[in-house]
Amino acid sequence: MKFLKLFLLLFVIQTQAQQGGMWIPSLLKGMNETEMKNLGMKMSVKEIYDVNNSSIKDAVPHFNGGCTSEVISPKGLILTNHHCGYSQIQSHSTVKNNYLADGFWAYKMEDELPNDNLTVTFIVKIEDVTTSVLNGTASLTNEADKQKKIQENISSLSNSLPKENWQENKIRTFFEGNQYMLFVTETFTDVRLVGAPPTSIGKFGSDTDNWVWPRHTGDFSLFRIYADKNNRPAKYSKDNVPYTPKHFLPISLDGVAEDDFTLVFGYPGKTNEYLPAVAIEQIVNELNPAKIEIRDRALKVADGFMRKDNAIKIQYASKYASIANYWKKWIGETQGLKKSNAVAVKREAEKAFQEKVVKAGKQKEYGTLLADFEKNYTEIAPYAVAKEYFAETVQRNTEMLSTGFKLYQLEQVYNSRGEQAFNDRKANLVTSLADFYKNFNASVDEKVFEQLIDLYATKSSKQFLPKGLVNVNAKNLASEVYGKSKLKDYESLKKLLSGDAKTVIANLNADPAFILVKELSDKYTKEIAPKYDEINMNITALQRTYMKAQLELNSDSRIFPDANSTLRVTYGKVKGYEPKDATFYQPVTYLEGVMEKYVPGDYEFDIPAKLVDLYNKKDYGPYSENGKMPVNFIGTNHTTGGNSGSPAIDAHGNLIGLNFDRVWEGTMSDIYYDPSICRNIMVDIRYVLFIMDKYAGAQNLISELKLVHPKQTKPLKKKVLRKK
Repeated sequence: MKFLKLFLLLFVIQTQAQQGGMWIPSLLKGMNETEMKNLGMKMSVKEIYDVNNSSIKDAVPHFNGGCTSEVISPKGLILTNHHCGYSQIQSHSTVKNNYLADGFWAYKMEDELPNDNLTVTFIVKIEDVTTSVLNGTASLTNEADKQKKIQENISSLSNSLPKENWQENKIRTFFEGNQYMLFVTETFTDVRLVGAPPTSIGKFGSDTDNWVWPRHTGDFSLFRIYADKNNRPAKYSKDNVPYTPKHFLPISLDGVAEDDFTLVFGYPGKTNEYLPAVAIEQIVNELNPAKIEIRDRALKVADGFMRKDNAIKIQYASKYASIANYWKKWIGETQGLKKSNAVAVKREAEKAFQEKVVKAGKQKEYGTLLADFEKNYTEIAPYAVAKEYFAETVQRNTEMLSTGFKLYQLEQVYNSRGEQAFNDRKANLVTSLADFYKNFNASVDEKVFEQLIDLYATKSSKQFLPKGLVNVNAKNLASEVYGKSKLKDYESLKKLLSGDAKTVIANLNADPAFILVKELSDKYTKEIAPKYDEINMNITALQRTYMKAQLELNSDSRIFPDANSTLRVTYGKVKGYEPKDATFYQPVTYLEGVMEKYVPGDYEFDIPAKLVDLYNKKDYGPYSENGKMPVNFIGTNHTTGGNSGSPAIDAHGNLIGLNFDRVWEGTMSDIYYDPSICRNIMVDIRYVLFIMDKYAGAQNLISELKLVHPKQTKPLKKKVLRKK
């Protein structure tokens, strides 16, 4: 019964407030609203989402397709994470003006910096178009024909449904193809950099603190949206003016306390909350351990070199962080799934599901679903593991092999599309690899190769090993490959690719690195990928039917759709947590914690002298709390990648923080949300204001904001939310 109760917490209507879920904002009326009120929300759901009037949704645009942002002033000022704006900050940085190291602040609008290819997209309207998308598919029994008809319908609807000429219709699938929603959007392309703290604040703690609580990171940056004279999207022009938003978020100076209501609004990327138990078991016991071990070895090699050589440290800092990010996430995810007994909970839920199938007389439609899942996941297991070994070793973590794989694909282009296509691809490849080789170190990569090839040869399934790796001595092979291959430096590579197609292909097939990559890749493309894709297609069809059954058999319940980078609401509370026995984490961190971690000169834990001075003087302005400067806080909101930069909103609709991460133990929330240990991490908005005001002296920006005290005075009846 214990597990069944946990299942019901997620899937069945309750009288108490539930936490967890990524809800479509246009569909909050009813039980969602009741739950949000039970958690402490004071506003109505129409103030969150309204088509005919301004609402919070009008202040939460998608930032550059991968993050979230929020409008915080009537002049189009937007806030997002430092790591979301990092590439723009980097692109404007020079040796003379190193905005990454020193920060950047525009004290006048004319100093704001334009950015190529940066977009901000608002949702105008959300509408269910399932019936129209599925029109004409009921009689089609062939899956390929059905999908073709659906795509034809989507294309037709996208072109014909009403919108303004500067808007776009986008149709997205939900519940594994059981529902389709239309999003009418407006995309702005003149978005200028306004402010960013130095990396020592914006990325304080760097890789060591990534996915970790307690956290002390000022992960924010500021941009401004510009529009034409009609307040519509326009390409960059000096004649453009600051965008006037339909709504902007007032900012609360009252801070947060344990059990305060929190609403996070944003564009979560991808989750898999409805996987069967057998799939989670495979992730925990086979797939994650394989990926973790591979990256663990690669990281240890790189770390050894980086500690001894500062030039290599600089060269590999970004690559190391990239490898470590998901390595750390997978470790936390696995631990969280085990700690929360996710597999057992799912098994119990599936038992209840099977009973519902029988009770509803739906054995013919759904009676074999769980058995079919078991069969297909058992069959796919060796192919799934082999796929991960190939991806992690060849495509991602060994740079010479990943370059070799690009050349392998180049040969495939020649074989399938001829010499002209080959030459075009070759020219692009030679150009793109120039930057790659600037940060390539053959000595480091050789040792990574040695470790990962050893794993590949000893841990992956013998049936998928090419002859060259059977009983191989990894060290000898590394010496052979890196001693003789032309792929180890850019000039040699360019010579290797010189000449006509036949000459290049012949030269490639004489290179030891290419020969090895070709052996591995042929094995993968001929014996692993086809079978994996075949079984995975079966699993995809089963998952769609399983989702249909969940919706049908739980028609009186609310089941949230998996994340798919569309606008969602997740609600919860500010809350500490207990990750393990005798360990309890408080929900708020302070500037004292920054000072405790401070290591002068360290690339992760150094801080600017001015911040130290402000701390010593306790010069916090109006942003402190009982003489302390809040930095970060955690809540029970259900978030994932894409929620970076999402606003954390209080019970009244005011901005209280900025989402940027999750706790390590709760990273499993992409697969299974457990409110006891899943926590999202947010920058306290008062820390953002403190850095803008007291550290940067950007009073010009502070003056644009609407600062409020909702806990001290009774808020007006949401007149702010109607302001344009």
